[in-house]
Amino acid sequence: MEESWDGEEQETLYEHQRWVVDPGQAIVRIDKFLSNRMEQTSRNRIQKAADAGFLFVNQKPVKSNYRIKPGDTISLSFPTPPFSGELQAEDLPLHILFEDEHLMVINKAAGMVVHPGVGNHSGTLVNALLHHFRQLPGKEAERPGLVHRLDKDTSGVMVVAKTDEAMTHLAGQFFERSSRRRYLAMVWGIPDPAEGSIQGHIGRDPKNRQHFTVFPDGRDGKHAVTHYSVVEPLGYVSLIHCRLETGRTHQIRVHMRHLGHPLFNDPFYGGDAVLRGENSGSYKSFVQNSFACIPGQALHAEMLGFQHPHSGEMLEFTAAPPLGLQELIDRWRQFLSRQG
Repeated sequence: MEESWDGEEQETLYEHQRWVVDPGQAIVRIDKFLSNRMEQTSRNRIQKAADAGFLFVNQKPVKSNYRIKPGDTISLSFPTPPFSGELQAEDLPLHILFEDEHLMVINKAAGMVVHPGVGNHSGTLVNALLHHFRQLPGKEAERPGLVHRLDKDTSGVMVVAKTDEAMTHLAGQFFERSSRRRYLAMVWGIPDPAEGSIQGHIGRDPKNRQHFTVFPDGRDGKHAVTHYSVVEPLGYVSLIHCRLETGRTHQIRVHMRHLGHPLFNDPFYGGDAVLRGENSGSYKSFVQNSFACIPGQALHAEMLGFQHPHSGEMLEFTAAPPLGLQELIDRWRQFLSRQG
């Protein structure tokens, strides 16, 4: 999620799992199917999540008595923190860009969850941090050292506080919007104009509580501003830079979809379908193979700048796109060169 924990986001939805039902799966109730696969979650809790509108099949809300079918895509979220167990330290690789006694800056890998939840008890960034450090600041047990976060499938630069002083100072910068954040994204189509700002309140979609949407009249949601610029047109897609003025959940993804240019391969906001291009089998195959380069939306936190909490020095860190995203970019460059 492209946001900071700055006290403005009061409602958090904890998505933890997604399943695709096997071809040979017998037809059973969805609550039974899930309870058999989620040993630490009760069937009653799954039923309550369904009643609240947080259980989806093929991106549509269902009740707990829905009978699953082979090929169904199931996703489940909880409106309350699902993890209450003791956090475990794990020796997981971290790409460290900078470290001193006050903070650490990392390049988070795409596919890594930031903090534990039901279905994600291990393998998270927090598990890795607890292996590196005996103590980390943070009032909330599941978020030690974290002052901002990224979606599971968003890669890039994050800062981690190692002391209470650093935690307070860094959190203040995110709250006051004095930190600088630039993202690299691939979107469908080529935005026109090539540079601009998107202003539109963002809040939960009343038709789908897992998703967020733009409320242009400002009556619902919260104020959000994203500045974008086209970096490289690539035929039916383009690379863009996005700079966040605010930090709402899924802000870039929601704003670009609202502009008519969803992020490439974004399963939440319609970017995982062929939205531009040719009506040919070879082109559709090319796009599907391109989707396979990355685990989710084509979004990378390319740059993070902030004031050092102890020295006061202005720091700026950048990270190159991960291999999968770079492969995706190269594929579209090659496609464009063949077209020319």
